[in-house]
Amino acid sequence: MNIGIIGAGNVGSALARACVTAGHSVCVSAAHAIKAQGLAAETGATAARTNAEAVAEADIVILAVPYSALAEVAAEMVDELAGRIVIDVTNTGAPDLDHRLSTTSAAEELQVILPEARVVKAFNTVFAALQPTPTVEGMRLDGLFATDDEYAREQISALLGGLGYEPLDCGPLIMARALEDMALVNIRLNAVNGWSWHTAWKLVGVR
Repeated sequence: MNIGIIGAGNVGSALARACVTAGHSVCVSAAHAIKAQGLAAETGATAARTNAEAVAEADIVILAVPYSALAEVAAEMVDELAGRIVIDVTNTGAPDLDHRLSTTSAAEELQVILPEARVVKAFNTVFAALQPTPTVEGMRLDGLFATDDEYAREQISALLGGLGYEPLDCGPLIMARALEDMALVNIRLNAVNGWSWHTAWKLVGVR
């Protein structure tokens, strides 16, 4: 697949490494071009000069920017992202540990901004440290995702499986609210207890 990643922070960098290792063609952009260039040199991805350039040939676009920047980045790319699969990896509650549990989600907000995009919620329940190799204690981590789009559902399942996850379809996009709350619980536990940020959710007993 051709994958465009906007954002070269911890999550964007981890997903770029994972996707390149899995054999995908990755093009990455960042607010500061030097970060995209450094990530490209390190991983074998291609650095784009602009966000539009990063997604020009993409089958799947990953928006790996902070939640606070998500709406602005998306609003600038409404035309470029129309018809494309767009993965939202953000969590509205992080890093505010006293955030109320979700009554909406970043993914639902993103779908409103990008009405013609095929929005998917994915990768938000797995810490960046685990994304290049999504296993804990010998178990493949669940790749939890939600979307309203059938074509996107097929493609994200294939992508997750190829990256080493056990794809787990959580249903329509409204379920992104639950996925964000799951992520917030994991973030809070690590922050409060001083854990190593290597904990992850795994649904057991179904296979």
